[in-house]
Amino acid sequence: STVISSEAALSKAEIARQEYLEGTYLTERKAILSEISVAQQNLRKAELSLQSAERLAAKGTLKPLQIEAEEFAVQNAQSTLESAEGRLRVLDELTKAKMLVELNSGIATAKAKLDSDRSTLGEEKEKLEEIQNQIRSCEVKAPADGQVVYANKFGSRGGSDFVVEPGALVREQQTIFLLPDPSRMQVKAKVNESRITLIREGMPVKISLNAVENELLGRVTKVNKYAEPGNWFGSNVKEYAVFIQIFEPPETIRTGMTAEVRIFVEQIPDATQIPVLAVHEVKRHHFVLVRKGDEWETREIKIGAANEKFVTSDVGVTAGEEVVLNPRNHLNKMKIPEIQEVDNRNELAKIAAQPLPKPQGGGERPKGSGGGSPNIDAIVTAIMGRVDTNTDGKISKEEAAADDNMKNRFDDSDLNKDGSIDKAELTAGMRKMMSSGMGRPGGGGPGGGGPGAGGPGAGGPPGARGGQ
Repeated sequence: STVISSEAALSKAEIARQEYLEGTYLTERKAILSEISVAQQNLRKAELSLQSAERLAAKGTLKPLQIEAEEFAVQNAQSTLESAEGRLRVLDELTKAKMLVELNSGIATAKAKLDSDRSTLGEEKEKLEEIQNQIRSCEVKAPADGQVVYANKFGSRGGSDFVVEPGALVREQQTIFLLPDPSRMQVKAKVNESRITLIREGMPVKISLNAVENELLGRVTKVNKYAEPGNWFGSNVKEYAVFIQIFEPPETIRTGMTAEVRIFVEQIPDATQIPVLAVHEVKRHHFVLVRKGDEWETREIKIGAANEKFVTSDVGVTAGEEVVLNPRNHLNKMKIPEIQEVDNRNELAKIAAQPLPKPQGGGERPKGSGGGSPNIDAIVTAIMGRVDTNTDGKISKEEAAADDNMKNRFDDSDLNKDGSIDKAELTAGMRKMMSSGMGRPGGGGPGGGGPGAGGPGAGGPPGARGGQ
């Protein structure tokens, strides 16, 4: 419609120019020419009348006043003629030129707008064709029958990073839909870092689902070596993903369901079990308070396997004996022997005094200002200046995540596990890395976190309870 309006405006401007040249201008010019003709006739009459009056005046029949009247009539006719001729000259030389400039300018403006609208129309047609091609390319055919699952992504702060919906922006090769195989369902369980070392591939698992009445059996197929991304509002405790294959999954389970799993990491026949609440720890030694008739006896035990409720021990207690729960409330009854702490400060001092080994390899390492091994203090100062963006003297987890070299070494450098790295911790970590022969700081291993799973959701911690 814009192009049509512009074409109409151009035609209107061209018609207006033609209307002026062939209509208005000619009409005005003819009218002036007619006035000139009348003025010429009047002038001729006035001149003849003046000549006749002059002859009569010579005979003495006319007075001088009558002669003056005839002369004035000639002058008036002459002025009228000159005025008409002047208007004709202005029309031909000025008015016509002015009108042509205005009309030609209107035509040029209309042509420019028409060209612009046609160019815009061409661009819009190309864009429309591109969008139509994209829409035709959006048709994705599934390789097999199944249930389509949106590949929505949610951030650590609880918000949505990507939600499949009309108008959402996607990048090339981005996963938008999942088509899980119902015959190969699996569970992705997150296990606390304190228990992940107990889990191995191939361990048996019992799986509980709210949608399934009976427990399902499974097997651990993969244990991630890197921790899952932490929650922004969560604690600093790390969790590792464990993938569990479900044996003979029923048709009622769906992708995204929540599962509770029990991983049997160890089975001890006829094990003596003690409630966790009955164990009291002192300097890494464990004690229980055992009833001995009317008395209470303090015994030290050696903990073997453990879970959330029980620990096993083959030393200190026997099956059937009674122990006190929550012995902290009965410390006055416990007789704990004196425990000597191991003083290893001398050994630590000897380790600190040992020279750093020279780096291996053919490449020449960068040196400090004095030559030899790298200047660790200078390296630490440079890293702090680069990563510590708020200049508070510490590197937070958020600051480390923004640096490609630091984000993979944050957990190893945070020695006191307070969620930040100060200059002393960073220096100690650098010295440790140098002494291990890892070379110049600046590298980094791959990030943590395992791939997503297409089976039921994560469950609780693994069970370590031994069978009887």
